[in-house]
Amino acid sequence: MSSLGPGGEFDLIRSFLAAGPPPGAEVLVGSGDDCAVLESGWVVSTDAFIEDVHFRRGWISFDEAGYRAVTAALSDVAAMAARPVGVLVALALPDVEAPQVAEGFRAGIRRACERAGCALIGGDLTRSPGPVVVNVVALGRADRPILRSGARAGDEVWVTGVLGASAAAVLSWKRGLEPDSSSRRAFAAPVARLGEARWVAERIRMTALIDLSDGLVGDMGHIAAASGVAIVLDPALVPVAPSAAGAAGSRRRALPLALAGGEDYELAFTARPGSADSVATDFQRRFDLSLTRVGIVAEGAGVRLEGDGADRFDPGSAGFDHFRAPRSDAAEVGRSDHR
Repeated sequence: MSSLGPGGEFDLIRSFLAAGPPPGAEVLVGSGDDCAVLESGWVVSTDAFIEDVHFRRGWISFDEAGYRAVTAALSDVAAMAARPVGVLVALALPDVEAPQVAEGFRAGIRRACERAGCALIGGDLTRSPGPVVVNVVALGRADRPILRSGARAGDEVWVTGVLGASAAAVLSWKRGLEPDSSSRRAFAAPVARLGEARWVAERIRMTALIDLSDGLVGDMGHIAAASGVAIVLDPALVPVAPSAAGAAGSRRRALPLALAGGEDYELAFTARPGSADSVATDFQRRFDLSLTRVGIVAEGAGVRLEGDGADRFDPGSAGFDHFRAPRSDAAEVGRSDHR
């Protein structure tokens, strides 16, 4: 089992794992990575999405919520550099609203599957006495699933795209404002970087890989824990989304959104020095998406910031945790599922 990063949520996960029997021989990698890895290269992940925790109907439609739930689950498949095969979706719907809510989710689920090139292959439908509850199981296959545990001192840390736009949308909504179109799209219509992950994996050896759901600092903490290394990030190199800078008032003020906001569903990976440089231009040309070096892997443990702006952010407070009290600083507004 790969090591999980620190936090109350992950302590609870560890307690569940300790209470159960060990996995059988068919399970090559159990809990602690983006997906479990089974025999023959199967990867499997599951995610729960709760109304007023992960999404609010005043912010996005049920169509968008369905799309977002499936895409977020498939992002875990991308984080293994795997090919998506299918999803199973369980829905719990309020009785009086079931037909219209189901219609919206059905449309969003279909859009997400079509975009990813996979199928809805099963699920469950039941009544909820309260909020809408969605659970998505995502399945994929990979000849060589890339884990969180391969980073080594001297590797470089790279990310795809720009960060903080999804968190900027939440910041605007919480201020009673409508986000700009770029931020809203980042939140309501994220992209699982499935093709991008496989393209890079075919050209260079990524030593560790993760998708950015809990924020760059928090998610890199998982790679640090799983690999037994330290991750050193340079804030000046982090690609802050222009819409995040606009919502926060400046790039400096938006930096916590990019470092800890989460739900960007971009990829972060480690690779040997110089290897990603060789493909960055072709990657940009093929996917119209940036590939940016943001740090290095070092001896030690945990995540730290070094460089201009490092003194303005505490990495120990970053990373979303369902069972940590909400914060009032700029980083706290970066996640919708804090609420």
